Order: sequence, then structure tokens, then C-alpha cells
Amino acid sequence: MDISLYYQSYGNGFPLVLLHGNGGDSNYFAQQVPYFSRFRRVIALDTRGHGKSPRGTAPFSIRQFAEDLLHFLDEQNLPQVDLLGFSDGGNIALTFAAKYPHRIRRLVLNGANFHPSGIKTHIQLPIVLGYRTTALLALKSSRVQQNAELLRLMVYEPLLRPVDLQRITVPTLVIAGTRDMVKTAHTVQLYRNLPDAQLRLLPGDHFIASKTAEAFNQAVGEFLTQ
Repeated sequence: MDISLYYQSYGNGFPLVLLHGNGGDSNYFAQQVPYFSRFRRVIALDTRGHGKSPRGTAPFSIRQFAEDLLHFLDEQNLPQVDLLGFSDGGNIALTFAAKYPHRIRRLVLNGANFHPSGIKTHIQLPIVLGYRTTALLALKSSRVQQNAELLRLMVYEPLLRPVDLQRITVPTLVIAGTRDMVKTAHTVQLYRNLPDAQLRLLPGDHFIASKTAEAFNQAVGEFLTQ
């Protein structure tokens, strides 16, 4: 069953949709909204089961989140948008773009990975252990079950192949921190498998959009206005 996602909308112009990361919400983009809403309509979503969006009963998966995005765009009568996804939001954006490329004009992928193996081992190992622990306890607590669902996304998803990426022909900016939790080699592999992509590595970690907002906004802004 479709759900109605919570969103915040600011400004006017061609729509730019923002997708936050795992366990976050639309407020992650607090430093992007004022910048881009000066010349764009900026729509920041809360993913299913995040922030103020309901969990619903559908599978808690990247593919389902992509279908939720399609439903939202149809609900809002938005035939085409620019899409900026951070972390798992970037993974949702990738999955969406592979299936519905005609709904996107330009794509920005920040700290995204197309396969779980793209995450650095010292980051991924505690996530795997945490998932195994919470999965065992999930039957006893709805809160623990929620945590298990979030961790499961990072352990098992997304599962895109290079051939899937090669179907995404829209202009794309792959942008990440030089000390990102995603392996730099994986980020480069993502970039190289996208037919019309640019790569920007900015000094910083996974959270360059919030920690180095000025440089991030400038790089994304230049790409969106090309």
C-alpha cells in the first residue's frame, strides 16, 4: 500500500528533490535548503519510516523507497525533477534512476554506494555485528526491530550491478569526501560506470554537505546550472 511521505517545500523554480541518509530525516539538508531555494523549488523528503513519514507495511528496502519516490512525484504532479541523494538517499536515487530515468533531469549522488562491499571494512564490520544482535532481539521490542531494519539496509543493500549503472544516462554528479566511509575506489567505479558523469572529491568525511556546506553547495550548484 502506498503511503504519503512527509516533505518540506521551499522556493520556486524547477524542482530539486533531496533524499537524506539512513536513520536521518529531511533536516539533514538545513544548509542546502536556503542556498538552493533562492532559485529552485527545493523539496526535502522524509523516507518511509524516517522522520515524520509513516512506516507503513510494505518492505523496508531501497527498492521500496524508490517506488515511494515515484508515488510521491505522481502525487505532487512532478513529471521530472533534479534529484540529490545523500548516502542511502543516494542509493535510493541510483535505484530510482536505473528504473525511471525519464523522471530525472539531473542526478547528484553524495556518498552513495551501489553495493555493500563499497563501504570501508572498519565501518561495515560493526554494522554487520550490530545487525546480527538487533535481529535476534527484534521480536521482543518494536524499537529494536526498527533499528534492525535500518542496519539491515546497510548490510544487504543496495545490490546494483555495473550494467544497471550503465542504463543511467542522465547527467550525474558523483560527489564524496576524501575520507568518506565509502571506499574511494568504489566511488570512482560508480563514476566510471555512469555514461554521463562527473566526479568531485572534496576534503572531508561522509558528511561534507553539513560540515563543508559552502564548498558542497558551490560544486552542486555549478553542476545543476551547466
